[in-house]
Amino acid sequence: MKLLEGKVALITGATRGIGKGIAEVFAKQGAKVAFTYAGSVDKAKALEEELSKITMAKSYQSDASDFDAAQKLVDEVLAEFGQIDILINNAGITKDNLLLRMSKDDWDVIMRTNLDSVFNLTKAVIKPMMKARSGSIINMSSVVGIQGNAGQANYAASKAGVIGFTKSVALELGSRNIRCNAIAPGFIETEMTAALDQKVIEQWRDDVPMKRGGLPEDVANACVFLGSEMSAYVTGQVLHVDGGLLT
Repeated sequence: MKLLEGKVALITGATRGIGKGIAEVFAKQGAKVAFTYAGSVDKAKALEEELSKITMAKSYQSDASDFDAAQKLVDEVLAEFGQIDILINNAGITKDNLLLRMSKDDWDVIMRTNLDSVFNLTKAVIKPMMKARSGSIINMSSVVGIQGNAGQANYAASKAGVIGFTKSVALELGSRNIRCNAIAPGFIETEMTAALDQKVIEQWRDDVPMKRGGLPEDVANACVFLGSEMSAYVTGQVLHVDGGLLT
């Protein structure tokens, strides 16, 4: 039996990298998939077409950092799919710089995209989840949100904020049978990292005890666990998917 059969998942930022990997694995595990994208209509339509071959799937152009847009998105998904069982707050960006050179805009855009978006979408889904007395919210943090990283003070702060938010929501909604967990990926190899200098990539791999970078599917499989009934008694946790980088 497929682990997510009969469930509807809403995934933000799913046209590339980790988000795309999650959407693909969820579809294979039987979930109906609603996903968002910010810019590339072509990539969104291509993924929607790919997923629709095996499950019900639909793309939505939506800005997760916009509170009203997040509520509108959830309303549209509920109208189309009838329910939302799993929310994956995956949308996120980086805008790296040393603090000395970091602008206020560099700080604000990261907070809006990486942290405000998690509040916006979670706020929008909790009422229908409370009515159903069931739900799983999965928030994407990072090892950087746990240990920090030079040149990423804004990103680290946003991802640490995601962890605090996750634990608080888990405490608030546990009695309603709504679980809230976070995933902290380490070095995950995507099309973005593929553009980096090969020496940098090799150094990163060498720093990982398992001596390899993670794949989007590694994160997606963790999301399957947290979205399925296999984790029915797991909430308020941060699951590291980092090959042992942080121990």
